Amino acid sequence: MGSLLAVFALPAGQATAAAEPLTDPARLVALAAGLGDDRTAGVHYEDGRPVLAVTDQAAAETVRVAGGTAEIVAHSQSELDTAQADLNTLAGIPNTAWGVDPSSNKISVDIHDGVSDADRTRIEKIAEAHGDAVSITKRQGALEKSAYEMRGGLGITSSNRICSAAFNVTDDAGNRYMLTAGHCMVGGYYDWNRRTGNVPLGRVTHWQSEPGDWAIVAHSNPNVIAYGVVQYRDGSESQITNSRPAVDGEKVKRVGTMSQDLDGMVLEPSTTVNCDDGSTYYNMIKTSLCNVAGDSGGGMFTGTTALGITSGGNYVDQPCGNTDGQSDRVTFYQPVYKAIIPYDLKVY
Repeated sequence: MGSLLAVFALPAGQATAAAEPLTDPARLVALAAGLGDDRTAGVHYEDGRPVLAVTDQAAAETVRVAGGTAEIVAHSQSELDTAQADLNTLAGIPNTAWGVDPSSNKISVDIHDGVSDADRTRIEKIAEAHGDAVSITKRQGALEKSAYEMRGGLGITSSNRICSAAFNVTDDAGNRYMLTAGHCMVGGYYDWNRRTGNVPLGRVTHWQSEPGDWAIVAHSNPNVIAYGVVQYRDGSESQITNSRPAVDGEKVKRVGTMSQDLDGMVLEPSTTVNCDDGSTYYNMIKTSLCNVAGDSGGGMFTGTTALGITSGGNYVDQPCGNTDGQSDRVTFYQPVYKAIIPYDLKVY
């Protein structure tokens, strides 16, 4: 790399007023934008001060006049971006990473354990085409996500059983738990994973399949972040902040791993339900929402308020859209507050 340029000699008889030192990196970024990507190569810190990399003396003088510090380098931002774009054609090779490093004026490529010889050769071929603008470093260890995410509405599995998460809850000590349907535990299905990726979540601590239908699963995987939100099928989210009893006639939504229904209402806030297998549930919330098999345990809510845990309904073997149009379709829910109050839990 070239030497730092902060002061330049001027011809005899000329004098230039000293500019105020330019120490705001955002102003240097703006200055770089004015000079253009063909004459600059990013901002980095050196010895505690921000430095703008440039490719010619005239650009360096412009930086000096503005009160900044410049460094003349070999490769422009345009060159580095082109090299990164070429490497991006190899995106998807596991255990690799690359990016522009302004301080070294290079594209820095990391190749971690687990990269095949063939993939390494593909990377090296592109790197060689860009000469010393690209550097490769071999690093140990595979690249793994440090944390997985868990939200209400996502699918959960235990062996071959599929259910849905309702809401994440917490106790006063900050320990986090997941609510789902109690009937999902029947048969000894006590240890649960996230359906996507089969990531371990935890084991049930308390549950009931009659006369209520709720289960509390303790989050025991330190690599799982349990968010206090529900997730829609398009990937968007809604924050949940509280729980309360349902109110007759209020508008409600439901999410689950198999389907969602975002347009329904509470028909009865406390209903006794007698299912076809002989089970009976009391004090359930009856709604006009739909659900299908696998949605059991998913959350029913209004705004930011958690109301119910999906238990079941009719036509569960038929498709369910975002706004189900069957007037005789109903779904029943375990009230959330009845499941969490005895254990001093709360949604967040």
